[in-house]
Amino acid sequence: MPTIVDEEFGEITLRRSARASYVRIRVAPDGRLRASLPLYAPIFLVKRLLKSSRTELRAMLAEQHSDMIFEHGMTIGKSHSLIVRPTTVKATTATRHGQQIIVSLSDQAQLNDPDTVRIVRDTVIDALRIEAKSYLPKRLAFLAEKFGYTYERVRFSHASGRWGSCSSSGTISLNIALMKLPFELIDYVLIHELSHTVQMNHSDSFWSQVEKGDPKYRTHRRALKNENPSI
Repeated sequence: MPTIVDEEFGEITLRRSARASYVRIRVAPDGRLRASLPLYAPIFLVKRLLKSSRTELRAMLAEQHSDMIFEHGMTIGKSHSLIVRPTTVKATTATRHGQQIIVSLSDQAQLNDPDTVRIVRDTVIDALRIEAKSYLPKRLAFLAEKFGYTYERVRFSHASGRWGSCSSSGTISLNIALMKLPFELIDYVLIHELSHTVQMNHSDSFWSQVEKGDPKYRTHRRALKNENPSI
């Protein structure tokens, strides 16, 4: 199935249908965005809809991942912590100060109310993106050099139902939610995507390639199934 890659939402699958009369974007069962469009509609219509509907699409994806639970003192990513402070101001706010995410919680709100979660989630995404851009490109480059891989570029997303992907042109897309994982599982995902630069499939040859970089990949693969790539 053809795809396009968006800087924010990552890989989006395209499905053409004779029954489609207009372009529509929705969240697929795997948590990724999927666009349906008429048979001969140009791709730029999908990109234009993405540009004009970002707020609505973010809300759709946030609802898809509404099981997120925040707690005072919890660790966010590798270096941030969540600090909740009560406030008499009516509006709840969340801001990042250094390595802390400060939630000023209105006395009329609860930390895990849907509206509060959306506010906190936006700041958590900012924090994870900062961590991801600081750590993941360097680690990917190190592993590529160590095991002899080459790739074209790195993209970041947070709205994908996958931890990462690799395009046929050598662009590796990484979900900033990787920063929630233990370091050994981050390495597994990076090696997985680097292996796709050689094998664009999940054949036995592909898994042999993965094993060269991660001899414990079976253990890491099972562990990753217990983790959620959503934020």
